[in-house]
Amino acid sequence: MRKKLNYKRMEGLQGYVFILPWIVGFIAFTAGPLIFSFAASFTNYNITSQMDFVGFENYENLFTADNLFWTSLYNTLYYVLFSIPLTTAGAIFLSALLNQDVPGIRFFRTIYYLPAVLSGVGVYLLWMQLLDPGTGLVNNALGWFGIPGPNWLFDPDWTKPALIFMKMWSVGGGMLLYLASMQGVSKSLYEAAKIDGASSWQQFRFITIPMITPVIFFDIVTSLIGGFQIFQEAYVMSNGEGGPVNSMLFYNLYMWKKAFESFDMGYAMAMSWILFIIVFIITIINLKLAPRWVHYEGEER
Repeated sequence: MRKKLNYKRMEGLQGYVFILPWIVGFIAFTAGPLIFSFAASFTNYNITSQMDFVGFENYENLFTADNLFWTSLYNTLYYVLFSIPLTTAGAIFLSALLNQDVPGIRFFRTIYYLPAVLSGVGVYLLWMQLLDPGTGLVNNALGWFGIPGPNWLFDPDWTKPALIFMKMWSVGGGMLLYLASMQGVSKSLYEAAKIDGASSWQQFRFITIPMITPVIFFDIVTSLIGGFQIFQEAYVMSNGEGGPVNSMLFYNLYMWKKAFESFDMGYAMAMSWILFIIVFIITIINLKLAPRWVHYEGEER
């Protein structure tokens, strides 16, 4: 009996040794910075000076004395509110089209997925050329139909729609997820629906959509988290300035400017925790609402 206990302890110790690199990495690169940022959010800290404790002053200034905070929050919420439904619907529609057994379908799947692979500064510079109001391909294409193209990145009313339009171009990543989930739906369900006289639209609405709701839920949650962290697009396409009339001053861009331009690190830390709370609350709401519309195969209702 004692040998068994010693063996189990040794086995458990070996397990901790194997996961030790992850534990060290988590403490050093996740838990440690997290605790530090929380503590720094209550201080006046500019990286080079000693931290001066100021209590809730940073948080009070955010809500009462900083109009740019509200502007950046509004810009981010606007982007999330419109980009997430449009990209989700676009990815589902595209995956439904590509879930057909026709010649050359693999070629089209590859073509539509490529934009999701291409990312980074090069893509944003390309879109700046495409959205150029004078020589850009987008406005030229609209001109073929007699539609005057907007000034896109130079008009505060069109900067955020321009970024949402650009986001729609890269729905291939979500398309791949939905395509895989659609191909996992049992064909017997469709055969039974055809026997009952269901149309293609009815099959899609009452079979395909309910069966892929777990993937839709996963995509919405992760896309919401990613949407609130929009930074690169706005930074590159506005040269870090936030666009005309701060119309592209998203939350993360403003936080970056506070941290690395104004060197008001304590203030930026407070902003990061406000963003964490917002995303956390929205995620909890999604988790609470999920049982009402997410269907898991084999689940009794």
